[in-house]
Amino acid sequence: MSVFSKLPRSAWLVLGILLFATTLRGPFTAVGPLLESLRPVFGLSTSEAGLLITLPLLSFFVVSPFAPLLARKIGLERALFVALLIMCGAIVLRSSGSLWGLYAGTSILGAGIAVGNTLLPSLLKRDFPTQITTLTAVYAITMGVASAAGSAVVVPLAQSLNWQWSLGVFLVLPLLSALIWLPQLKAVRAQPATATTKQTTKRSVWSMGLAWQVSLFFGTTSLTYYSVATWLPAMLVDLGYSQAQAGSLHGLMQLATAFPGLVLVPWVKRSKDQRGIAISMASLSLLSLLGLVLFPVAATVWVAVFGFGVTGTFILGLSFIGMRAATTAQAAALSGMAQCIGYLLAATGPIILGALHDSVGNWQVPLYVCMALCVLQAVLGMGAGRAIHLPQDEAVTADTAVAAAE
Repeated sequence: MSVFSKLPRSAWLVLGILLFATTLRGPFTAVGPLLESLRPVFGLSTSEAGLLITLPLLSFFVVSPFAPLLARKIGLERALFVALLIMCGAIVLRSSGSLWGLYAGTSILGAGIAVGNTLLPSLLKRDFPTQITTLTAVYAITMGVASAAGSAVVVPLAQSLNWQWSLGVFLVLPLLSALIWLPQLKAVRAQPATATTKQTTKRSVWSMGLAWQVSLFFGTTSLTYYSVATWLPAMLVDLGYSQAQAGSLHGLMQLATAFPGLVLVPWVKRSKDQRGIAISMASLSLLSLLGLVLFPVAATVWVAVFGFGVTGTFILGLSFIGMRAATTAQAAALSGMAQCIGYLLAATGPIILGALHDSVGNWQVPLYVCMALCVLQAVLGMGAGRAIHLPQDEAVTADTAVAAAE
């Protein structure tokens, strides 16, 4: 009897989902601790190195809307398997040793991750409708732990071997996940037809103030997270930490991102008004960045607080999409708007902060910019967190084939 047949499909599916979660953040955020090592190898400026974080985000923006179309064409399970194969090929290309391979592989890796980010939540909703909260929490912890481990080991591996092996070792994650995913290819379930009929009334969500508050709250959170996640190792080195210490602290920040969901998901569900929660989470992020500037000796505390706070606002941003929409069509339209703005802002952040660092010669000014973004998040949260909905009798234009990317 095959080992695959000794366990029920649900057990293999849960295991496959959790292993898949390990591939969705670590393989590209772990590049952050290596940026300072890669710059002299290829003669990159700070902003050019920042592209290694920006390119996957651009891939997210471009690919995510098309992932549901791929799932409808070949099936959800097969589409996810294809995503894992894309990741495998991308990691090999990224570790080939050439500059073009580094950039191209990074971009393609983002495309594979985008498919997974978009379709895995759909799989949870379809196959585990009564356990979504529990599995989402475990899913988030798995992703955070894997990302933290990757950030912690990537610099020591590069120092003992080289940067190619350090990045190439992440091939293990999608390979193992693909192996565990194989039983799902034999149990492909038909995908329900997704409505593509456009509902049009008088106004688009793009003309609604509340929709902009939700979208910009989500967008500024994404911008802050990816900007700091990209340059945190360089910031810590500038503050006097070794590159290995900076990598470990970067890993600690990633580890801290695993836990807000356990606290916030039930808290948000019980709350009718989320303004106080939004302000609290944004304030934690602000406090951590200010502490990093004024008391860098306590960086261990500050990076953990930042990871918790920024992930809290990110979870709220995703929750606001469903909470503020009055209909399914509105939710689809608002999701598309928020993701479009969020990924575009997130993609520009590392480049802009890198260029600002090159211009002023320090990381204090970029950190103050991120603090200002935290203040803006709190202000936007006061609007997006109100217990109101988009007006039902106003215009909504939505193509429900564009599903949420998260």
